Amino acid sequence: MTLRETLADADRRRIAIGHFNVSELGTLRGVVSAADELGAPVLVGVSEGERGFIGVREIAAVIRALRAERPTPIFLNADHTHSLAGAEAAAHAAFDQVIFDGSALSFEENVQQTRRAVEAIRSIDPSIVVEGEIGYIGSGSEILAEAPKGMGALSTPSEAKEFVEATGVDVLAPAVGNMHGLLASMVRGEAQKRLDIPRIRAIKEEARVPMTLHGGSGTNDGDLQQAIKAGITIVHINTELRLAWRRGVEAYLAAHPDEVTPYKILSDAVEAVRQVVTSRMQLFSS
Repeated sequence: MTLRETLADADRRRIAIGHFNVSELGTLRGVVSAADELGAPVLVGVSEGERGFIGVREIAAVIRALRAERPTPIFLNADHTHSLAGAEAAAHAAFDQVIFDGSALSFEENVQQTRRAVEAIRSIDPSIVVEGEIGYIGSGSEILAEAPKGMGALSTPSEAKEFVEATGVDVLAPAVGNMHGLLASMVRGEAQKRLDIPRIRAIKEEARVPMTLHGGSGTNDGDLQQAIKAGITIVHINTELRLAWRRGVEAYLAAHPDEVTPYKILSDAVEAVRQVVTSRMQLFSS
C-alpha cells in the first residue's frame, strides 16, 4: 500500500505507525530489522540536519534498495522541514512524506507558509503526504536540563480545524503535552512525559485527518496507547534511539578498547536500536 493508504488503514484501526529517525546506516539497519521481524510498516525519518549529513538523494536511494529486497513497507519522511527549498528537494527525491514545520512562526504566518509548501509539493508529486505542525514543543532530539522556553501553550481544536482547512495538509501534528528531546530526569527514570488525551480526542474530531505525535520519546506507555486510541496515527521516536545508539557504542568500546573496525564497533548500537524500535512498534499496534 501507499503511505496514504497505510495511514488511512491505521487511522481506521486505531493503531499507530512508528516513525524513527536515522542519520547513518547502523541506525537504519536496526530500524529495518525490527520492522522485518514484526512484519509491520515503518516510517524512516530524516530531519534537515540528518539529511544534510546522510544526503537527500542518498537516503532516498538506500530506501528504494531496501524496499526492493523485502515485503515490509518502508516509507521515507522529510522530517521538520523549515524551508520551501528543503521541501521541494525532498519531493524531487521522491520522499513519501514531507513535514513542513512552521510551528515557531505566528499562527497566521504558519498557515501562509504551510499552504505554499503544500501547493509546491503537490505540483511536483501529488501522491506525497504533506504534514503541518501547530503549537511549540521545542526543537532538537537532545538531552535537556529543563523544558525549552515557550513550552506550555497547547493546540486547540478550533485552531486545528482552521489550520487543516486553510492549508490542505494531509496530516496534522499538534502540541498536546509532547516535547522534543528528553529531560535528564527522564533519562534517569525519574519522570515521564504525560499527554492531554481529551485534547487529542477533541482535536481529532475537528481536524478529521491523521495526526502525528512528535517528541514521543520518554512518554508514559499508557498515555501513548490512549493517545493512539484517541486519534494519533504516527508516533515519532528519535532521542530514545540516539541514547540507545550511544550506549551501545560505549558498551562495545568498554569491552573491546582496542577495536578500530567501524562495523564491529557499531554492532551493539544496531542491536540496541533494534530493541527500542521493536518494543515501540509492538506498543503502537497493541
